[in-house]
Amino acid sequence: MKTFEFSIVASGLDHEADDFEDRFFEAGCDDATIAFARGAIILQFARQAETLVDAVNSAVENVKAAGASVERVEPDYLVSLSEIAERAGLTRAAITQYAKGERGKDFPLPIARVTTDSPLWDWTNVAKWLRGRKQISDEVVRQAEILRDTNAALEDEHHKEARLCA
Repeated sequence: MKTFEFSIVASGLDHEADDFEDRFFEAGCDDATIAFARGAIILQFARQAETLVDAVNSAVENVKAAGASVERVEPDYLVSLSEIAERAGLTRAAITQYAKGERGKDFPLPIARVTTDSPLWDWTNVAKWLRGRKQISDEVVRQAEILRDTNAALEDEHHKEARLCA
């Protein structure tokens, strides 16, 4: 077994209720630290499992069993240049040079806020590019894909629920 660290952003429960933390504990979230940020419930997991997929899927099911709605799993796939540098273990200067095309070709284009001073990149695309340069492992790329796919599935679930309510 390996320990995987990630966070689940959730909503839908009153954090002032007497049984709030107990609900999560009893639902299987005894390996999570609970916090609140910007009106959201944040569960920071250190979950043991065979794979990241198993860890994330079981945590999502546990959070739902507690009665909360799962909004997303973090770390998020949208990243700034600073976040890319941190995740890749490289300097911010190196990543900036990559993004400008000064130190390598075909660095992925940003996918959000392209026209601002703080654009965002898809971490999965960047991770694949860095793997091609042998700067990160296949495992880092696989974890990026798993978290992006999990969040896409959660978003699809939210859209289906919204259509049913309309």
